[in-house]
Amino acid sequence: MTDAPQGERLQKVLARVGFGSRRACEELIADGLVTVNGEVAELGRRVDPEVDRVAVDGIPIGVRPGLVHFLLNKPAGVVTTASDTHGRTTVVELVPAEPRVFPVGRLDLDTEGLLLLTNDGDLAQRIAHPSHGLEKEYLAEVDGEPSRAAVRRLREGVDLADGRTAPAKASLLSPNLVRLTIHEGRNRQVRRMLEEVGHPVRRLIRVRIGPIADPRLAPGRWRPLGNGELRALERALADPA
Repeated sequence: MTDAPQGERLQKVLARVGFGSRRACEELIADGLVTVNGEVAELGRRVDPEVDRVAVDGIPIGVRPGLVHFLLNKPAGVVTTASDTHGRTTVVELVPAEPRVFPVGRLDLDTEGLLLLTNDGDLAQRIAHPSHGLEKEYLAEVDGEPSRAAVRRLREGVDLADGRTAPAKASLLSPNLVRLTIHEGRNRQVRRMLEEVGHPVRRLIRVRIGPIADPRLAPGRWRPLGNGELRALERALADPA
């Protein structure tokens, strides 16, 4: 009597995480676009989603069962932690309690806007790692009206206490409203950059994380990422701008 095959069929795993029907996933495998642990997979390959690393067209994908990815529009006054000793509301209290998730990166207490929460540690680590250069876009209401020279300084890099910032995308949308896109993750970086050029922030909202944006998501509300959004995020991390 032979042992039963171990693991799940690869096309079934790919279909479950949003790559189309099993037939479509079989075609991806047949075309040589899927690797398992760095090796090109063949039809009939079985995998253990808990340990095997799967990539499609060179892009790592999360295949462990039970992975969730939430997009939250964080209101001001909510802390980006799993718990708070001062009794303040935390971001994890605004999303389902199970499965347990954690925030990816941080928005300070007074900053609003988009935040990812997940139990996918591999994806979170790639988002946080500076080598991937994932863009984060902010809208900042500031004191005063930034001059062209101030906007140019933001674009070229600003000298802060912890070093010069990388070049950013910056534009003035109205006299007191700045759009600023960075790909670093320093503490309170946007606020410090704008203060350094003479225009302290009154209100700050993150409106985009890489390819992920949702202007219709109300403050305090959350939703799961769609499969297309997750694939777009994985592509952005594999091929940073």
